[in-house]
Formats: sequence, structure tokens, C-alpha cells
Amino acid sequence: MPRIATPASIEAAPQAAQPLLQAVHKQLGVVPNMFRAIANSPAALEGYLGLNGALARGALEPATRERIALAIAEVNGCDYCASAHSYLGKNLSKLSDAEIAANRDGGSTDAKADAAVRFAVKLAQRRGHPSDADVGAVKDAGYTDAQVIEIVLHVALNTLTNYVNETVKTEIDFPAVTTNPLRKAA
Repeated sequence: MPRIATPASIEAAPQAAQPLLQAVHKQLGVVPNMFRAIANSPAALEGYLGLNGALARGALEPATRERIALAIAEVNGCDYCASAHSYLGKNLSKLSDAEIAANRDGGSTDAKADAAVRFAVKLAQRRGHPSDADVGAVKDAGYTDAQVIEIVLHVALNTLTNYVNETVKTEIDFPAVTTNPLRKAA
């Protein structure tokens, strides 16, 4: 059961959040529970959507963004985000089941993406303190400075949603996936 009320509809959300939720509905065809939960604070929803939208126009490919989201959900133990990104990864980014499992394990079946996911996991585990070797490894894999910065911001963005969903105990509205605290992230 959610700890913080999730508005049942766009109309039940604070008035300042309603146009933002309508935009989410227009883009996705639905308004997932997470968006409605964040809508309790229109400022928070605007901030989340702004950063998410800006990063969507960035230099990282969509599949790698999903890979990072899956890995960070696992690191942070967020079942809501693991469920959402497993669904989105499979249905929108066309990630295979093996790839999704590898991402949740902190890696990738794709060599270049593996470096990004491993770097993201290290960032999350080390609370934003990567080593010189960590940064060197992701750059050696072919990621540009801009892409490295975007990986950092994707870790932060996904940690933000993980923390919101775990605080709220957002009801999962995707096919449910359970994180495994014993899973060994790279």
C-alpha cells in the first residue's frame, strides 16, 4: 500500500501538475503511477520531466539508457523501476531477455554497452566517486566526454525515481519484477 497518496487520475492531481500529466498521457497513452505520485509536488514533476526530456535528446542511445535504468533499479532494490524498465526495455528498446538479465546483473551482452552499465553501477555503488580507472575504462570503450556526463546524470535520474518509488511504495502498474538484493552487480 502506498505511503503517500497517488492521485487516482489527472483531474485528482494538483492543478499545476495536470498539464504535465496530460503531456505524459499524450506521449505514453497512459499515466503510470510513478508520474501521478510525483505529481503531488508539481515542482518535482516538472523537474523530473525536464531532466528526463533533456537526457532523451542526449548522446546516449535509448537502449543504453534502458540498460542503465535496469542496472540502477537493481542496485537500489527498486521493484517498481525494475518492473517498468524491464517492460520498456523489452517492448520499446527491443532488449532481449538475456540482455535484460545481464543489465540487472550489472553488465551487458554488448561489449560497448557493458562498459557504460558497469560504470553506472560503480557510480551508484560508490555514491558518485568513480576511480580514474573507472572513467578511463568507459572512455576506452568509446564513450565521449558528453556521454560519460550523461551516464552520470542517468544514474542520478534513476536513483531519484528509485528513491521516490521506494519512499512512496508506488503500486506497480507494469508486469511485476522483483529485485534481488543478493544479485551480484559488477
